Amino acid sequence: MRHLYLHIPFCHRRCSYCDFNTYANMEHRIEAYVDALCQELAMLRDQLPPLPASPEAAALRPSIFFGGGTPSMLSPAQIERILQAAAEIVPLTGAEISLEANPGTVLGRDYLRDLRSLGINRLSMGVQSLHDPTLRMLGRIHTAAEAYASFNDARAVGFESINLDFIFGLPGQDIEQWRATLTEIIRWEVDHIALYSLILEENTPLYAQVTAGRLQIPDDDLTGAMYELAMEMLGAAGYRHYEISNWVRPSVSDRPDAPPALACQHNLAYWLNSDYLAAGAGAHGHVFPQRYANLRPIDSYITAVQSGRRPIAETTLLTSADLAAETMFMGLRLDIGVGFAHFAARVGQSLLDYYGPTLEQLSQQGLIECSAQRVYLTPRGRMLGNQVFAHFV
Repeated sequence: MRHLYLHIPFCHRRCSYCDFNTYANMEHRIEAYVDALCQELAMLRDQLPPLPASPEAAALRPSIFFGGGTPSMLSPAQIERILQAAAEIVPLTGAEISLEANPGTVLGRDYLRDLRSLGINRLSMGVQSLHDPTLRMLGRIHTAAEAYASFNDARAVGFESINLDFIFGLPGQDIEQWRATLTEIIRWEVDHIALYSLILEENTPLYAQVTAGRLQIPDDDLTGAMYELAMEMLGAAGYRHYEISNWVRPSVSDRPDAPPALACQHNLAYWLNSDYLAAGAGAHGHVFPQRYANLRPIDSYITAVQSGRRPIAETTLLTSADLAAETMFMGLRLDIGVGFAHFAARVGQSLLDYYGPTLEQLSQQGLIECSAQRVYLTPRGRMLGNQVFAHFV
């Protein structure tokens, strides 16, 4: 299977917490960027990664993921051109094609209908909060009402799968405000929900405001309580907590020992430590034994591609130990954990032979459990996930 990430680094306004490779007030470079992105995709046609040996990875649908930045700043015609170029790498028929969208840039049902007609079948909206003063503080350009309207519009034009992103542990957020947000999300009957604990990134305005004492964020105990409340409320509403930060409405075809049908296929490729290609400014790709990162500045990226060379800024050579470690700490994020057959197919060695003493130690601490087919986190292990993952780094 083929997986392709496409980075669209444009934003109307840079959010106060964002440390991604994004740029505001660069709309005049979008057309040249689209040209360069299509040229880079042509260069990647001969760089296809091998097909996966793991049955779990092979079961995934091929995927294309438009990330950002704000891909919904592109016109349908520009997205169509990119998809035509991407089709040389990932056949569009049968693929999961995701596009990240900011509710403040989704201009009604006509735009969404055009996206749907191009074959985009999964929409991921960065809502982040349903509290308007918090949205303004974060630098978001939409309101809670506009987010709900965009969600309803996407439903109305027939999107098969819609994800909404939210952040918890935000400045000024308390448990009751978070409870109200979860109650509203459940009322909307969202297909897929991604909930992320705020990470203060250096060199962001929010980091400067918090460290200067102008804003105060919840402490670790309160943030942990928010995560526990999400698990409780979403679980009671019937959502499956299939990955540490992701919940999904179950389908009748779902099996408890396999990822759910509405899980993001592209992200599953990451969590299964599959190979994938990436294109665009600052995009990161992974074709074992190498990981690569593209040039980050938009103009540097465009110039490199126009000169006829791949716009790679750096490459990292991965060892077999890196492959084993990444297969474990990425796969353990899933509720199904890491299958013994998957590890052996990906790494070429038995999981128990490779990590037997580590697994025994974590099991004795109540952080993991083992079945006949796989190893997975316990509920306590999910709360202490980073401590578990550190054993494999």
